[in-house]
Amino acid sequence: MSRNPARVEVVQKPLNLKAAGIGGAVLALFAVALGLGLRFHQHQQLVQWTDAQLIPSVRITPATDPAKEHIITLPGHLQAWYSAPIHARVSGYLKAWYKDIGDKVKAGDVLAVIDTPELDQQLEQAKAVLAKARADANLANITAGRWQHLLGSDSVSRQEADEKAGEAAAAQATVLAARADVDRLQALESFKKIVAPFDGVVTARRTDMGDLITANNESGPELFSVADTSRMRLYVPVPEVEANAIKPGMQVTLRVPELPGRPFQAALIGNSNAINQSSGSLLAQFVADNSDGALKPGDYADVQLGLQVDPHVVSVPSSALVFRDKGAQVAVLGPDSRAHLHNVHIAVDMGTSLQIDQGLRLDDRVIENPPDSLMDGDKVSVETDADQNLAANDTEKHGESAL
Repeated sequence: MSRNPARVEVVQKPLNLKAAGIGGAVLALFAVALGLGLRFHQHQQLVQWTDAQLIPSVRITPATDPAKEHIITLPGHLQAWYSAPIHARVSGYLKAWYKDIGDKVKAGDVLAVIDTPELDQQLEQAKAVLAKARADANLANITAGRWQHLLGSDSVSRQEADEKAGEAAAAQATVLAARADVDRLQALESFKKIVAPFDGVVTARRTDMGDLITANNESGPELFSVADTSRMRLYVPVPEVEANAIKPGMQVTLRVPELPGRPFQAALIGNSNAINQSSGSLLAQFVADNSDGALKPGDYADVQLGLQVDPHVVSVPSSALVFRDKGAQVAVLGPDSRAHLHNVHIAVDMGTSLQIDQGLRLDDRVIENPPDSLMDGDKVSVETDADQNLAANDTEKHGESAL
């Protein structure tokens, strides 16, 4: 009975070794299969990542409907409603001046007086000539009357009577000529006083007491300048593309550098109705109230014009524009997740945005900042809001690190 257990142990040992070998082989095969599966999975991930990298990631911005009117800012310049340079009509020496730069004047106020001794003598001489002409005419009339009386008694011939009548008429004509000469010199005498032509402000005085004054010297400087600044004329060159937007009754807002926080209003009163060939612009004229004198003649102004917008115009960011050999284009995301390049026409360049009147619809999904390599029909992936925020944060961090 004692021999049977020993035999059993001898038989079981080979069986345990065989089972262990089979288990090891199974584990080895499982490990190999697991490694191959993991490697295959990693390969698939690499292929997917590589394919994803080949598809550009883009951001989408919708085409928006611009406001019913858009504001453009144009340069303008201001001029007085009336402005008159005043020159001398008579020669002489400036005797006195009564108004200086900045003085307010009324129409007819005396600005200065010119001393004209030569003109005064000419007037006195003309008066003497007139007196002599009147005396001669009076004598000629008396003589003609007497000869007419003698003609009635046939004491003189008709020829002689007619000659005396002609001499009387000629003498009367001489009186009229002398009278006209006196009137002319008296009119010139009135120009000895330089007066303001209208209500306004003296903007220049370029003479002083004792100056030699030369009459009708248009090449020389004016003696005074007077301007009516109660209203101001505003001149604005409007680009040709916006010329049709200038309509009667149009209102604009203007600002001047010396008063940055104060806007002024001006109303359209006319335009040149012609395009300037050198500047390609239409000159528009506006009027602005200046009863408080805040605006100055010669001021530069920033003028804001509200222009009507074409209902077919859509607005997109300037960064969406692509320039290729076909001209201006905008990339639009199609329903097949592919980019499609649309030829567009820019109606108005607003700087940060563009107003497009041809080539886009309001429901188009515009690609912002398209890659330079993007071609028509390329497949693209759209960044999510989280991706865009992450990209923005990375940009900020890089900027801070650079600082």
